[in-house]
Amino acid sequence: MDMIRIEPRCRVVIDNDWAGDPDGLVALAHHAMSPANEIVAVTSSLTNPMFGLPEGMAQRGADLATELLRVLKFPELAVAQAGPDLPFTGKPRNNAAARAIVDAAAAGGELPLILVCAGPLTNVADALLLHPAVASSLTLAWVGGAAANEEEYNYFTDPAAADFVLGNQELAVWQFPAETYRQVVAPVAELDHAFRNSGRAGAWLWELFNRLEVPDFVKFGPLWCLGDSAPLVVTGLDDVTSTFREIGTQPSRRTYTSVDTRLIIADFLAKLRLHQ
Repeated sequence: MDMIRIEPRCRVVIDNDWAGDPDGLVALAHHAMSPANEIVAVTSSLTNPMFGLPEGMAQRGADLATELLRVLKFPELAVAQAGPDLPFTGKPRNNAAARAIVDAAAAGGELPLILVCAGPLTNVADALLLHPAVASSLTLAWVGGAAANEEEYNYFTDPAAADFVLGNQELAVWQFPAETYRQVVAPVAELDHAFRNSGRAGAWLWELFNRLEVPDFVKFGPLWCLGDSAPLVVTGLDDVTSTFREIGTQPSRRTYTSVDTRLIIADFLAKLRLHQ
């Protein structure tokens, strides 16, 4: 039994390039283990070519996300849906990921719907183009972009999609730019110890990190960025200890300037241990 019964506070669609950096799958596990949110769909996007040829990578990411949810023993969650392997074209594409987002928005419900995207905005753009009413049915929590003019990964993997989505004046957007999501770091030693001692799910994540293929020029340091977990402060946790700048109110436009890293990391590790 839970020590304190936590009531759901939002419905969540989670979109990510799951076949890329594994911090996305850590965030997926955290969302899934959080009773404050209710996952209604999981979608998989294309990856940056730095991870290899893009063909088949969206489906590979969907398979990884689905496998993790099964390891976590959440059979009620639907199989992750893959989007296209090509960037946004500006033409309607009725793919599985876009359709899953559209269906989640159309389903309605008493709880607000938050679309968490911690990768390129390709699937979000396709959904908005396919069914424009999606924009007024949810809030986008996006991990991406940068206040400084830099080549931030999630934006530049598909800049046309990002420009299309962020330019939609009907869409509420809560943005976690690079300056903010890069604050979410954990010691590699702490993650290593936690994964080794947290049952099947921890072992699955430990194996994922240890078989990660990276170019020879990549050298790991003592910290690992878990930036894709930043939106947990608006879904599974609370942003009372975070700060943001309100840009507009109708629809809501926020830029988060800080998130509570200790809160995010401590909550994830505790839930991972309790979930055994």
